Amino acid sequence: MTTSSAGAQRPDAAVNVQQVLNEHPFSRYQWLIFALCFCIVLCDGFDTAAIGYIAPSLLAEWGIEKPALGPVLSAALFGLAGGALFAGPLADRFGRKAVLVGSVLVFALTCLASGLAQSIQVLTVLRFVTGLGLGAAMPNAVTLMSEYCPDKRRAMLTNAMFCGFPLGAAFGGFLAAWMIPNLGWRSVLYLGGAAPLLLVVLLVLVLPESVRYMVARGYAPERIRRVLARIAGSQAVAGAQSFVMTEFKPVEQGKSGLSLVLSRQYWLGSLMLWLAYFMGLVIFYALMNWMPVLFKEGGLDPKTATLVAALFPLGGVGAIFCGWLMDRFEANRIIAIGYALTAASIWWIGQEAGNLGWLVVAVFVAGTIMNTAQSSMPALAAGFYPTAGRATGVAWMLGIGRFGGIAGSFLVAELTARHLTFGQIFAVVAIPGLIAMAALIIKQIATPKAAPAVAS
Repeated sequence: MTTSSAGAQRPDAAVNVQQVLNEHPFSRYQWLIFALCFCIVLCDGFDTAAIGYIAPSLLAEWGIEKPALGPVLSAALFGLAGGALFAGPLADRFGRKAVLVGSVLVFALTCLASGLAQSIQVLTVLRFVTGLGLGAAMPNAVTLMSEYCPDKRRAMLTNAMFCGFPLGAAFGGFLAAWMIPNLGWRSVLYLGGAAPLLLVVLLVLVLPESVRYMVARGYAPERIRRVLARIAGSQAVAGAQSFVMTEFKPVEQGKSGLSLVLSRQYWLGSLMLWLAYFMGLVIFYALMNWMPVLFKEGGLDPKTATLVAALFPLGGVGAIFCGWLMDRFEANRIIAIGYALTAASIWWIGQEAGNLGWLVVAVFVAGTIMNTAQSSMPALAAGFYPTAGRATGVAWMLGIGRFGGIAGSFLVAELTARHLTFGQIFAVVAIPGLIAMAALIIKQIATPKAAPAVAS
């Protein structure tokens, strides 16, 4: 069956949904999808980082030692890993929207409940359940957004959406610096639960299912037609009786979800994506969870330490420019360079102890480079897999990577217990950046190019 490139379709024509997305301007409806997914990831970043900002208050109120923070700081990360690992296959089977709505509801309610915790043990359990929701939400937001993008702008738009995560983390830091002294640390968790609870209503009423997923799963043509009409106008799809889509990645017959992600064509690339993301999160969570404490011990007052640490995730907006580069050049190479520069800039932070001005510059530069590389990884994974395994591929990279966040949280705890200096701690934390760079180079070498194919 054939499609025309413009105008109304012949009554017997099959419409290629990706061709519609490619040939029409990015519509207001697509921007609405972008905004909803951005808000999901924004809330995810806020709630994920919140525990690091309230950590000094927990030490003071509950009279615990720093090593005791390890379990509560990493509890959400275990949940994030579990949520991602289960949510990807569920989304490839039952749809992106249903998993998104359920996961946002879970982390909204449990974050609210976390504000009522009266002990470190209860807070640890609630942070784990919060993590399950957070872990399920992010990969499906990335997947759904990427499946509404034109091919030539996919990485840039997906990266721009994913910028919500570091912005949410940074926004949480600036709010926490004001809220904790004035309203108490619990107020940060109450806000982190109330905002996504309101978002759930919008998701139920407005967010569509992925149009590529609907084609892949054989949804009724009328349902697909309604969504495409809001993007390209009713005339563009008025005569379509069926829909097809272009796949740029090879798909083995009958394979989907995890069986596709670990199939012969994809297993090595999948492993390298997991390793790179794992190492990036070792750096991210080691610094996000421990920088306020390390800076306070380095001589900064608690408020200044929190504000300086909040500059680190703020730099993630550089991912938009990185996405533009990824759409035009070899994406693996662009991100690999970012990880190499990350290692150098993290080492630099450790050299500026006692120099507030240069410390601020170093933290912002390191955050910009590191978060640009890390925030670009979901777009890289989304482009690596075909539709039948995309949600699983993105989710498993994020899920396996979360264990890097767990390792990062315990890494700094161990380094401080061994009495390493400020500079030595940051030098050790820089090493994973070099490992991530090497993983992406291996993925690039091992991944063959594929010709596009049309699937119905």
